[in-house]
Amino acid sequence: MAAQSTTTHAAVLGVRRTTWRRLLLALFFISPWIAHFLMLNIYPMAASFYYSLTTYSVLKEPVFIGVQNYTDLIVEDPRFKTALYNTVYYTVGAVFVGTVAAIAMAILLNMRVKGLSVYRTIFYLPSVTPAVAASIVWLWFLNPQYGVLTTIIRAAGEITNLLFGFRIPVIGWLSDPVWAKPALILMAWWGVGGQIVIYLAGLQGVPQELYEAAQIDGANGWQQFRHVTLPMLSPVILFNVITGMIGSFQYFTQIYILTGGGPADATLMYAYYLYQTAFEFFKMGYASAMAWILFLIVLACTLLIFRTSARWVYYGGESR
Repeated sequence: MAAQSTTTHAAVLGVRRTTWRRLLLALFFISPWIAHFLMLNIYPMAASFYYSLTTYSVLKEPVFIGVQNYTDLIVEDPRFKTALYNTVYYTVGAVFVGTVAAIAMAILLNMRVKGLSVYRTIFYLPSVTPAVAASIVWLWFLNPQYGVLTTIIRAAGEITNLLFGFRIPVIGWLSDPVWAKPALILMAWWGVGGQIVIYLAGLQGVPQELYEAAQIDGANGWQQFRHVTLPMLSPVILFNVITGMIGSFQYFTQIYILTGGGPADATLMYAYYLYQTAFEFFKMGYASAMAWILFLIVLACTLLIFRTSARWVYYGGESR
């Protein structure tokens, strides 16, 4: 019995040694990733949180002030509220309304017509255009003096003047506080090609048998779309809405090139105001607080969408 117990104990120790050896070997191979994660993710986040509790201008040592930065942002900073409002406005128009446009285009591009691959390529190309290049093109396109859209509006104005006696006014797209944000949303709709491709993949994964069964039951086109297409496409919609929402809260490049936050702060987006605070005003502690508030807002919105997704997202094989 003693010999058997000794043998069992030795076997257990051998298994433990083997397990530890494998664990250490695995940790050795993933150690570069762990070091990268700690140095370039965890440490910057921890440092940012610390700086958010200080007044810090880079040139001087940080001075601890507690939650004063957060209080000033929420209570006393009108530009913070403006930037948050503009960002939410843009998110609703570019992401949630843009989702409807992307789904509609994906359905059209899913039809069997001649030259379909050419149409798909045309609609997808804007999404792979660099943001800087696209912004410069749109800066020319929306120019109130010689832009393409301005030229079209002027021509239409001449026609309405001849026919109806009134002329369509020329819009200062990026120079008018009323039209500046809609112009940016229009630009965002132009670049929904990436979403369209994802929706196309989702549409092509819908079983045709479901449409055939719906037709046998007497469902018309709208009923098929509502009760077959949308439920089967809902996981893809969830993915695109969340990724689009996260991206829209970090909207920066186009603002930096097109408007600089103007006119009259009409396009002052959250990310651009954060950039100004950190790298133009050198208020790093204040900017760090803004970054953490942005993180919490995006996290709350993401969790809210996930919590409500159980009501409208359908996964194949799921019982209702």
